[in-house]
Amino acid sequence: MANVDLSDIKRRMDSALDVLKKEFGGLRTGRASPSLLDHVMVDAYGSSMPINQVGTVGVPEPRMITVQVWDRGLVKAVDKAIRDAGLGVNPQMDGQLIRIPLPSLTEERRKELVKIAHKYSEQARVAVRNVRRDGNELLKKLEKEHKITEDEHRKHQADVQKMTDEHVKKVDDALAAKEKEIMQV
Repeated sequence: MANVDLSDIKRRMDSALDVLKKEFGGLRTGRASPSLLDHVMVDAYGSSMPINQVGTVGVPEPRMITVQVWDRGLVKAVDKAIRDAGLGVNPQMDGQLIRIPLPSLTEERRKELVKIAHKYSEQARVAVRNVRRDGNELLKKLEKEHKITEDEHRKHQADVQKMTDEHVKKVDDALAAKEKEIMQV
């Protein structure tokens, strides 16, 4: 009988978690983090580039992000990209340095961020469940083709379910941690 490799299923579930962590990184809490600007794209040299390819992103203090733009001609484009990113920040230009002070979050904004975090984690749960469905379909197909026995099918299906439960728990744990971070004043 064929040996079923579940490592691909685990890898795909892990990647759903990685995506969630990246999305959480872009959610602004009270503290400055360079990852806040990760998804900001700048129109430079005729194409759209990530901000970290046109300047150095730094965090000199807890409520301030700076972008040291390398090319003087791109300072305005970087400023516009940050303003258009919907982060609710007001960048200030100082030569080739752009300072981005982070205002403290209002209670209302914190609740909004928690809702967004819930949406991201639900998408991650759905992604994990989709991987489970694909894994179960593969097992059915293998059993139908007589490559695995019914008992092997059941055993592997239980393994896939266990993996799914573990990953959904990791998603829930990440959400709880992010929620706590957002609501912390």
